[in-house]
Amino acid sequence: MIALIVSHFVLAVCAGPLVRRLGRLAFVVLALPPAAATVWAATRWAGAASGKAVTWSWEWIGTYDVSVALRLDALAELMVLLAAGVGMLVLLYCASYFTDDSPQLASFAGNLLAFAGAMLALVLADDLITLYVFWELTTVFSYLLIGHTSERKQNRRSALQALTVTTLGGLAMLVGFLILGQAAGTYRISTIVADPPEPTLAVSVAVVLVLCGALSKSAIWPFSLWLPNAMAAPTPVSAYLHAAAMVKAGVYLVARLAPAFADVPVWRPVVLVLGGATMLLGGWRALRLNDLKLVLAYGTVSQLGFLTVLAGAGSRDAALAAAAMILAHALFKAALFLVTGIVDHAAGTRDLRRLSGLGRTMPYVSIVAVLSAASMAAVPPLLGFAAKEAAFEALLHGDTADRWALAVIVVGSVLTVAYTLRFVWGAFARKPGVADTPVRRVGAPLLAPPAVLAVAGLVLGPGVGWTDRLFAAYADAFPAPAHPYHLALWHGFGWALLLSALAWAAGVALFAARGTVARISRRIAWPTADSVFGHLLLGLERVALQVTGFVQRGSLSGYLAITLLVMLAGQLAVLVTDRPWGGAVAPRVWDNPLQGALALLTCAAALSCLTVSRRMKAVVLAGLTGYGAALLFVVQGAPDLALTQFCVETVSMIVFVLVLRRMPVRFEESIGTWRRALRIPVALGAAATVGVAVWAAGAARIAEPAGAAMVEEVAHHGLKDVVATILVDLRAWDTMGESAVLAAAAIGVTSLIYLHRRGETPLDRDELRGETAWTLPGRSLAGLPQGDDTAPERGWLAAGSTLAPEHRSVVFEVVGRLLFHPILVLSLYLLFCAENMPGGGFVAGLVAGLALITRYLAGGRFELAEAAPLQPGLFTGLGLFLSTGVALGGLAEGTVLHAWTYHGHLPVFGDYHLSTSVLFDFGVYLLVLGVVLDIVRALGAKVDRQIERAAGALAPATDSGTGGPNR
Repeated sequence: MIALIVSHFVLAVCAGPLVRRLGRLAFVVLALPPAAATVWAATRWAGAASGKAVTWSWEWIGTYDVSVALRLDALAELMVLLAAGVGMLVLLYCASYFTDDSPQLASFAGNLLAFAGAMLALVLADDLITLYVFWELTTVFSYLLIGHTSERKQNRRSALQALTVTTLGGLAMLVGFLILGQAAGTYRISTIVADPPEPTLAVSVAVVLVLCGALSKSAIWPFSLWLPNAMAAPTPVSAYLHAAAMVKAGVYLVARLAPAFADVPVWRPVVLVLGGATMLLGGWRALRLNDLKLVLAYGTVSQLGFLTVLAGAGSRDAALAAAAMILAHALFKAALFLVTGIVDHAAGTRDLRRLSGLGRTMPYVSIVAVLSAASMAAVPPLLGFAAKEAAFEALLHGDTADRWALAVIVVGSVLTVAYTLRFVWGAFARKPGVADTPVRRVGAPLLAPPAVLAVAGLVLGPGVGWTDRLFAAYADAFPAPAHPYHLALWHGFGWALLLSALAWAAGVALFAARGTVARISRRIAWPTADSVFGHLLLGLERVALQVTGFVQRGSLSGYLAITLLVMLAGQLAVLVTDRPWGGAVAPRVWDNPLQGALALLTCAAALSCLTVSRRMKAVVLAGLTGYGAALLFVVQGAPDLALTQFCVETVSMIVFVLVLRRMPVRFEESIGTWRRALRIPVALGAAATVGVAVWAAGAARIAEPAGAAMVEEVAHHGLKDVVATILVDLRAWDTMGESAVLAAAAIGVTSLIYLHRRGETPLDRDELRGETAWTLPGRSLAGLPQGDDTAPERGWLAAGSTLAPEHRSVVFEVVGRLLFHPILVLSLYLLFCAENMPGGGFVAGLVAGLALITRYLAGGRFELAEAAPLQPGLFTGLGLFLSTGVALGGLAEGTVLHAWTYHGHLPVFGDYHLSTSVLFDFGVYLLVLGVVLDIVRALGAKVDRQIERAAGALAPATDSGTGGPNR
């Protein structure tokens, strides 16, 4: 099973090269995975019909009992045959439907095959989380397929609408899955269906949420608006996604969970009422439309409502009828969509008012259409008739709710007959006053796929008994009635046949009065759901603009105040409600008087920030608060944290200073007395609330601290530094996530500086035709000598010649040059000593970054280029690659990030050991170094270059990426 699923995605990736080499014939090759899945499912028919299941599983998240689990039983057998079989025919149809020069053909082919693979995995999934993953994959691929012709606004809007509706339903369904999994103690679907949880309030809520996802996927009212608009997609997409696959996913989920939850009080009202309403509304709307594809689209909505009623009715005979109707609907509706594509391809229009005489000019196409339409109208001896007879019989012998549902379905069947006749008449009949429509010749390869589907519906009508064992194997999951129903074409004269005859007669009459019906329908028509959806989106956008205009006023202090107020309100609500301080140990003022002194000095520096008006003073005072926190770590005995805090604070202050070069010296925002009076209590209240919350969290501990166990575990492996071991081994997942976030944040921020592109032309000293950024502020200094007589006698820096003599400092140059390499060595020492002494990849990367910052501060951007000639992205990418590679290498031992250690002996150095944790930490080291270098280049060297260009100190350079001036 898993090989079949993977083969779909693998070949989908290869769709581009195949289409470029074979053109439209590549669809024949792409049809091989669905064909293989169809053959495989056919060989499993007997086993599934006898109640046997084929299973496969791979543990995914063992702690929560989540697995990638697949299971082929009777219901999955039916859905696999439909998803794979119809998918194969649609791909073969595409080989004749498209031309070699069709736009974006390769992406369309890949997306269609990938959708088929996702649909195959969805119907085979036996785990709720696995099912959800593939559920959302079908949503994503359907979005890409509906929006295939992306240059058309209608396609983009329809794709976005389908994505919005189905994704919202999917998110609700995910919450329901999580609740069901917790209530049942497992996420395995077969286990939940066999032993469902008690119908508590939580389970009822979960059922409603799951139904929201299922009904939105199957376009059940009020979620039905997206399906008709999705007809903007190419016809093969409509035939597959909107007839045999995607829209069936919701019906499939209802059918899958009905044996377990049909008795939950909220289940039947939701399913029966919404399904019946959808059948009536969709059928009525189809009677007044003139686009053949839209007639089929609203007919599909109507039929999906019918299927939902049968699948969710909760009885054995209704489930049997649902399975038969799912098969019949896939066969006749996919065939009709493909026929519509042929008509559009041959006649150039789908407007039934302009089509005339196609029944004579395209006789074989009309035969296929009539056979499929007859099955949709439930005319014997087609499969649709046998399935609808089973539905009538099942609901006739049900309870009161079932009989009400039967009445709705009979009325819906009348509408079905009427719009079926309207479709056949509109597409193929000769109309008075309308000239025969000229058509192009239709080749056999284009007609073969719908013909196969139509013939299958004809053959399976008399042969419906062949499917009885398979469908009964699924239906027997419900309580057995006294006289179980069996599928057959003829059950004699009875109420079911009488209701069918009534539906045919009334449908014919309704079709005969089609003009009057269309006028009445248009006169009493409600606003379309699509119009309501558009107005809702417009209103939401306007509200968002109003809220954004009210909140986003450009004041950072205002944003911070809003954040603190929201946090304050939430924390106070929790503290007042739970009152966690009862019985808590009172907090100590300090463990050491030195802590109190440092805290007092830190608070004084923080409060001093409120009184300064210069930005530089504020930065220095804010930095002092960070250094104060680092000293508190030192006093508390946490050298790792202190070292990291010192390095982070130093780098942060340097970055602030680099930024402040392009900003006014003083704060421009004027703060009134009343604003200051409002901000002070907000800040103090937030600080006090956070302090109380931290104290309450620490006092609420009831379990033994994990520190002792971690110390013992670290000592067991011969290590001493617990903090470093936690970061690179025990909690390496957290470190990986934080490293990725750090890289993304740094790249995002610096990209805002680069604006157009991150690539920079080489730093060529010849581009200078004036002073550098380091000399621009220079003015004649009275009383001081000027010129080369004040410059150092030798060059300590590689780019010293680019500096103005009056701004060169021999002390700074010597110190920067002499300390650069020792600092780099120190960073490597901190990296490799982290197992037993304070250090680690993060702090080591910061120290290495400080070495580069020193070179930049001493010699400017050209000196930085000489010290670090490689691009920062190389370090960042290599670091992520190395950390991820170490993590994936652990799979060799069974789990991601599994650590291993190699012990060896060297002649001079003696015994040594090499651990994957060190390699992982080295990846962090490279990543942090790349981030620091990227920031310094963006906020330092890049800003220098902008200053020089603004002052005319740079010669015009051509941007190699755009051909224009490099800006």
